[in-house]
Amino acid sequence: MATDIKDTAHAVEAGAVMRLLPARPRLLALGEPTHGEDALLDVRNELFRQLVDQEGYGTIAIESDCMMGLVVDNYVTTGTGTLDAVMAHGFSHGWGESAANRELVRWMRAHNEGRPESERLRFAGFDGPLEITGAASPRQALTALHGYLSAWVDASLLPCTAETLDRLLGADDPWTNPAAMMDPAESVGQSAEARELRLLADDLVALFDEQTPHLIAATSRDDWDRARLYGRTATGLLRYHFWMAHTSPSRMTRLVGLRDSMMAANLLALAERDPALIHAHNGHLQRDKSTMRMGGQSLEWWSAGALVNSQLGEEYAFLATALGTIQHQGVDTPPPDTVEGLLYALQEDLYVVDAHGLTAALGDTRPTARVSPYYGYAPLDPAHLDGYDGIVFVKDVPRSWRAR
Repeated sequence: MATDIKDTAHAVEAGAVMRLLPARPRLLALGEPTHGEDALLDVRNELFRQLVDQEGYGTIAIESDCMMGLVVDNYVTTGTGTLDAVMAHGFSHGWGESAANRELVRWMRAHNEGRPESERLRFAGFDGPLEITGAASPRQALTALHGYLSAWVDASLLPCTAETLDRLLGADDPWTNPAAMMDPAESVGQSAEARELRLLADDLVALFDEQTPHLIAATSRDDWDRARLYGRTATGLLRYHFWMAHTSPSRMTRLVGLRDSMMAANLLALAERDPALIHAHNGHLQRDKSTMRMGGQSLEWWSAGALVNSQLGEEYAFLATALGTIQHQGVDTPPPDTVEGLLYALQEDLYVVDAHGLTAALGDTRPTARVSPYYGYAPLDPAHLDGYDGIVFVKDVPRSWRAR
């Protein structure tokens, strides 16, 4: 069995990855089983560089706030701002502290320097403006969409004025109250003002759609794409806040599902552009349903990857990342009967495995699920093997920025 499995392993290179797939996908998803480890981001960065040079990929998208990601995109495409400022204000979830993310942004800016606009690499965050403790105010996205429409559409067509939006939005603090995540009574998402904002946001997006030919001609496809992002984000946030205020037993299931739905909508919009490498937790990118326990509940919902795959088919590909050890987090050598244990037995420190070849090598045998002693690391689920196009294996993960 070990010899057969060894035959499925290849260097993590763009060419080797493409040979695992029936065709070059518009979205190539690279997952990770834990966050905050630069060693995994270094692998991502090198693969992206090769995809750019060899396969014509033009965009990288990561699990970060889609609105904040615009700051990074402006910098890498036009040089607006400074690298320090971009790392401080262009990433959510603390990703701006990562040396590997900093190197990615630096390299993209250097690559784009002096190139025509059509050849510049693009950066995107594809998560909503959401953190585990709550959600952002819809102010930024909603007012940006209104401002775009106000500049290019007759004022009589707008459903409201900017002053009305400002009054209904009120202060941002009630929207971002962290207590609302666990207590619906603390949320403003079903207030009279929030309900009116949902209707206005829907009207603004409808007007935006109706005026598409004019807007693209009057501004640019890029400006229109950005305004469309504002609309998706505004309506998504208002919907998310509505469910934060809900007392239904399905409340948490809806919240995690809405987050992945927002991710999927952003990814499908990116798929209309250049081929993109996307990077996030395996659980967001897998083709199978995602599961987790939160607040004593067992939650199950369709991941962003499953949603995107249902629409793109073979134009979506997923490489899950597995790892052997994270010694600084108490994750030791994997048991030999797990997926990670079988891959750990091979000599190489880093490689990509043909997932279909691995399944064939295993035959009727299915590995045991690895149990993680560290809450921040999710081992591969052996039941999901058929949903992977490949598995990137990192044998040992050294101490990284988050653990220092």
